[in-house]
Amino acid sequence: MPARLLAVALAIVATIAVARGHHDRADDGRFDYYLMSLSWSPSYCEAHPGDEDQCAHKGFGFVLHGLWPQNRDGSWPQHCSSNAEPDAATVERTLAFMPSRRLIEHEWQTHGSCTGLEPSAYFDLADRAFASVKIPDALKTPASAPSMSADEIVAAFAAANRGLDGRMVTVQCRDGGELSEVRVCLDRDSLGPTDCGGRVRSSCRAGALRIAVVR
Repeated sequence: MPARLLAVALAIVATIAVARGHHDRADDGRFDYYLMSLSWSPSYCEAHPGDEDQCAHKGFGFVLHGLWPQNRDGSWPQHCSSNAEPDAATVERTLAFMPSRRLIEHEWQTHGSCTGLEPSAYFDLADRAFASVKIPDALKTPASAPSMSADEIVAAFAAANRGLDGRMVTVQCRDGGELSEVRVCLDRDSLGPTDCGGRVRSSCRAGALRIAVVR
């Protein structure tokens, strides 16, 4: 093959390879909605007292555990290929609502990398998502443990947030009876409440839960 034709052929192959690479990266953003996990920090800190970023008498109530891409069929993407990492400025901003450097790194690698967003844009979105859901007064920073069941926690979130109902929020418990997380399903575009898809359900037993007190 003449050198000129060979060069043209190689250029075409390279163009196709680049196009395929862009397509693969675009696939990372294919999902249906977000599942936002709000971690009850007092419970976490009882189990992880050495985590100085989040615990050490920081006084946190609910903090953001993660903003996770989800699909209606109950599947979810994770650990998507990405060479990007959150920079120092992004980490510092994110610590205000996700107070753990290790968790920030984990959430980007496991979930954020599958959104099709750069790290700074993903954590900015996570910040807006966290701010979009109002914490019920009874669960802001209670000085004494409130007596609430999982159903009552769902009802309290629904009452505090317009458009939110029991199909859009679940409660997660440690050992079935200790409040661990509240998870809220959000529209991927508007961040408004949306119905949860398959396999998203509460994991708490009936009756009043143990709710650790904010310290």
